[in-house]
Amino acid sequence: MIEENTPVGVPLGKPLEEAAVQAFAAEFLGVLIRPGDEAYDAERAVFNAMIDRHPALIARCTGVADVIAAVNFAREEGLVVAVRGGGHSVPGYAVCEGGIVIDLSPMKGIWVDPEARTARAQAGVTWGEFDRETQQFGLATTGGRVTHTGIAGLTLGSGSGWLERKYGLTCDNLLSADVVTASGEFLRTSEDENEDLFWGLRGGGGNFGVVTSFEYRLHSVGPVVLGGMLLHPFSRTKELLSFWRDYMEEAPDELGGAPAFLTAPPAPFVPEHMKGQVVAGLIVSYAGSPEDGEEVLRPLKEFGPPEVDLVEPMPYTVVQTLVDPANPPGRNNYWKAENMAELSDEAIDTLAIHAARMTSPFSVILLEPKGRAISRVADNEMAIGGRD
Repeated sequence: MIEENTPVGVPLGKPLEEAAVQAFAAEFLGVLIRPGDEAYDAERAVFNAMIDRHPALIARCTGVADVIAAVNFAREEGLVVAVRGGGHSVPGYAVCEGGIVIDLSPMKGIWVDPEARTARAQAGVTWGEFDRETQQFGLATTGGRVTHTGIAGLTLGSGSGWLERKYGLTCDNLLSADVVTASGEFLRTSEDENEDLFWGLRGGGGNFGVVTSFEYRLHSVGPVVLGGMLLHPFSRTKELLSFWRDYMEEAPDELGGAPAFLTAPPAPFVPEHMKGQVVAGLIVSYAGSPEDGEEVLRPLKEFGPPEVDLVEPMPYTVVQTLVDPANPPGRNNYWKAENMAELSDEAIDTLAIHAARMTSPFSVILLEPKGRAISRVADNEMAIGGRD
């Protein structure tokens, strides 16, 4: 489908031939969007509002046949290609200037096998959608901490989430993936088929083709878990981080979470003297039973004690939304990450200095503990290292 009489754009210095576009449209079941179409600006927008790029075509795919047609068209016309799943890439990999966006977001199929504890999902699925389906059976896998993140980009980049210390990275739970290569060939990849490609897909990013679906290993989680947030005054930062560091050394694998420095919102649960101030928070998620979690989390809940305690039994799907309010689409985003072998006293001092200097109420510093199940996978097993 394509609208008539709309400008085409100029990819790589030469205009697209109208005849080529129309021939592509004739074999494409989904919607093609071009500059000048009413939907163009909305469809080229991504999570990070700093990214402002203008593709010549946006191909909203309905299935694998559309993806193959789009890949072949891009190759034949010499187009730059961007692939969009959830559109959540902060650097803006989901959109390009002057080329074609192969948009997988309409591809929303999810199939759960509760007996085998596996799920296959198409590449347009978000983690919120995936969790909703798997939690019908009390199952989950390590997935993004923001529900509107797409499964595709997160999985291909290795994948981090609250369950990772218990069940490993997202890519550690990937059983197979379907891929359309640059030549337009459709391949099934797994540890038994096209093994080299499967190795690269697990952590190597979206550099090897267009992945159209993912099959995951699932685990028994929820549907009710213990989770939430504890808030402390910023003046307690150094003591809190030191306590948390030592506590996590002995904490069970089921405990996920992260210290966070943020500006306290003007919410009813926040004391008046903390509203609008930088505070030290702890986000927690316990993947075992809530009863076991109460005992495990007791030291964290008693330290200080916190001025705000929002930790309670809640659906796992709600735990997955805890940081959504800090990550709405449409803001200008700049993210930076660094791996640290340990949270030393010097690192704690440095974090305290810089967290105090945050000038934007939208700025957040998050410390994600790794190790445990992540470190039990050898560096050479897949294309993501640095597991120690």
